[in-house]
This record gives sequence, C-alpha cells and structure tokens, in this order.
Amino acid sequence: MARRVLIAGFKHETNTFSKLPTDLDAYSARALYVGEEEMRAAYTGTNTEIAGFLDACEKHGWEPVLAVAADATPSGKVTKEAFDTVSGAILDAIETQGPFDAILLQVHGAMVSEEHDDGESALLSLIRAKVGRDMPIGVTHDLHANVTDLTCELADVLVSYRTYPHIDMHETAIKCADLIARMLAGEINPRVWVARGPQLDGVDHGRTTSPGPMLEILDMADMLTGNHGLLSASVNAGFPWADVEYVGPTAIVVADRGNNGAEIAVNALRDELWRTREIVTIELVSAHDAISQARETGKASGPFVIADFADNPGGGGYADSTGFLRAMIEAGVEGAAFSALYDPACVSACQQAGEGAEIELNLGGKCEPSLGEPISASGIVTGLYDGTFKLEGPMSRGLTIKLGPVAVYRVGGIDVVLASRRAQNYDLQFFRAFGIEPTECAILGIKSAQHFRADYSPIASGIAVVDEGGGITSHNFKALDYKHVRRPLWPLDDTGS
Repeated sequence: MARRVLIAGFKHETNTFSKLPTDLDAYSARALYVGEEEMRAAYTGTNTEIAGFLDACEKHGWEPVLAVAADATPSGKVTKEAFDTVSGAILDAIETQGPFDAILLQVHGAMVSEEHDDGESALLSLIRAKVGRDMPIGVTHDLHANVTDLTCELADVLVSYRTYPHIDMHETAIKCADLIARMLAGEINPRVWVARGPQLDGVDHGRTTSPGPMLEILDMADMLTGNHGLLSASVNAGFPWADVEYVGPTAIVVADRGNNGAEIAVNALRDELWRTREIVTIELVSAHDAISQARETGKASGPFVIADFADNPGGGGYADSTGFLRAMIEAGVEGAAFSALYDPACVSACQQAGEGAEIELNLGGKCEPSLGEPISASGIVTGLYDGTFKLEGPMSRGLTIKLGPVAVYRVGGIDVVLASRRAQNYDLQFFRAFGIEPTECAILGIKSAQHFRADYSPIASGIAVVDEGGGITSHNFKALDYKHVRRPLWPLDDTGS
C-alpha cells in the first residue's frame, strides 16, 4: 500500500512595523486554496514548493493528501482569526483524512501573529500535539526566515531556499521530500541543529545574483556537508523588519542523530555569518541620483531599472510611498513606466472616469503619509484591467497573481500602474499584463528590492536601488523603533569586533 503524505502550506513574512493587519482577506487576495481540487489547479506545473511536494509524491509512489495552501503579501501581524482558520484546516485534515505516514509543510519562517511571536513553531506545536513526535515532518523555509530553536526541535527535516531572487522553490521542496523518503525507509534518523549570532541582518541580505558573502557561505556549507556527512545545510539571511527576540540570520544543519560533526558545522557557519556581516554588494542611492544614472545610460541597450527598496511590498512595505515616483514626475522623465502603486481609491476614480479620460488624482501616500504625501497629479486613464495574470519569469513561474482592479494612468511621460492590492514587482508581466512593453521603455520604476533581478536583469541597460533611509523596509535599521529584539544586536548596538 502506498504511503500517505499530508501536504500543506501556511506562509507569511511579517513586518511588525506595518500597521496593515494580515487577515483572511489578505490571504484570499494572494493565495488561499483548500483541498485537492483548488491546490492542484493553483500549483500544478509551477515553480513552487507545493508543486515540488506533489512531484516528489509521484517520484516516491506516495499518495498525496492536500489540506490547504495559504500565502499573503508581507504586511503586519497575522490576525488570530487567520491563524486559527488556516492552522485549523491543517489540523482538520489530520483528524479527518488520516492516518498519514508523513507531513510535508511549506512555511516562510518569519511569521508573527497576534498571539505568537513565532508563528511557525506555534503551528508545528499544534501539529505535533495531533500526530505525536514519531511522525516524520519535513519543512521548507524561505531564505529570509527567522528560525527558532523550537521550530528546529519540532521538525525532522528543515531545508531553506539557496537563491535570492528565489528561483529554487520547487527544488527545495524536492530536497526536503527526498530526505523524508530516506527517513521513512529507515536509512536516516535526522535532527535539526541551529545557530545564530548577535546580528539583525547578514550575508548581504542573502543576495545570490553577484559574487559575495552569500555565495561564499553556501560553498562553505557544501564543503561542510561533505566533510561531516551532513544531510543538508541551509543558511538563512533572516528577516530584519521583525521586532521579535529571535530575529536574525541563522545557520541550519540536518544530520543523523549522533553525528558529532553537525555542531561543528553549524557553529562554523554561524561564525561566517558574523564575520561577513558588514559586506554589502549593492549601493543604495537617492531617487535623484538614480534618475541621473538612468538618463546617462539612456535607452539604447534596454530600459534602466530603478527599484524602490525602502517601500518594497515584498518585505511588508505599503507600496504607496511617493518619494521615488514624485522624483520621476518632477524630473520630467519620458518613455517611462512605474509598477505598481497601491491605491484602490485612485483605481476606482479611474474606473468611474473611463479609459481616455483626463482626470486629477492624489496618488499614493494614504497608508502612512509621513513616508510621502500624496502626489497631486493631472493625467490620462490609458487602460483598465481586472489585474489577474500569470507569472512567466524565473520566480514562481506559472503562479497566478491577483492585483484586483488595475488602472494605467499616464502622468507626463510616465505610465503609472495603479493597483487595488499590494504586490512586489518581480516579473515583466507586472507591465505586460497592462499593455506596457517594458523593453520599449527608457526607465522602469518598480516597487521591489532584489527579486526583480531574476526577470529584469536580462533586459536592463542598468539598475539602481533607491533607499533614502525612510520606509518600513529601509536598510536604515536604526530609524526603526525596535523594542523586543535581544540586545546587544548588530548594527543597532556596539557588539564589539
């Protein structure tokens, strides 16, 4: 008889400085799929962990049972209702659709809920209370996880992405499932080791698009895996915009119980995280300097891409701060496009006016005006869309994005994509789905930090990243009011050499 394996996903990257709660509506807006039919329709053939788990089941001859997959755009704390509803769906599947031989669980690793500073260990604790300690549980993590000791104690296998932009999600799930298969076969008896230092951020925030500390530490992890007979070694750059005690980078090692090399390896990786903490491979510039660079580069070999790091919705940013867009408008740039500014009210106004209408709008600046007042603008509504499209780039290829109603609003020489939902721009479809061909633009302004490089670098004549020190995803950590992190903590405090 085939082994029966429960598959579930409950993800969130929680920015505790955001005032936007992550409720059930936030999950429904991005991904809330329950049961076999919905999950297969959403994930089959995609570059995601759920698809990887399904393919692993086919590979190993397992019978998959699909419970729920929930994911919301990064924002504030997950509400009690949302946490209880999604975790309840997993627990209900355990009770009503079991027995199971193993569980494969997709989480992010940086969830904070209204009741739990560590959402992942809270979820795993609930699951362990149902299935006991002997049930094999394999967990996948985002590279930007803030991992606790309890999470590592409750999981048998924990494997994190190795790429940023994250293009190895399917591969990570396969690796996790393969280790669970070996556990079920009695070949291994794994446990998870974790180590962390007194730091908030590290390894160049995990960037793997250029030579630097993250690629070097991954090579070191591979070397240690071979030298010490490890089953897996992961490096998490951490998610620094979470004001929780355990925040920060971690080294994770999976090895057979009794492997004396595991602790040596995990501590060596921890020490490397600390040693390289100050190395950064990108320059953060002002909006003015970024626009100047774009004008110098020109359009000849492709668009110049400018990313708004400090208001990255992929890290919990509001996606409606206006400083960078205002600079583009005031500079009078031509042949430009911007995607996407979160502004449901302006989208509604555009819908009421209709395509071709010339109207005045107050763009953005509604979530937190202190991060940039609304822009008073006069422009033309050039397009109206339902905001649903499929990703075609390397990251999450095949996944459906739902921005809600979308309007394209032309201000001077800039086509501004206005969205009813927040989402990080990491795929060319954030323009193409709305009638804008990015390769024909001179300048592309995007709300993103790093993920965009996977799809935009091949077409870009140049790239600049804007961070003027404000915003709830700014790298200026000292400007944020941390109250609950452990202290001392670099770079907030003087931690010595």
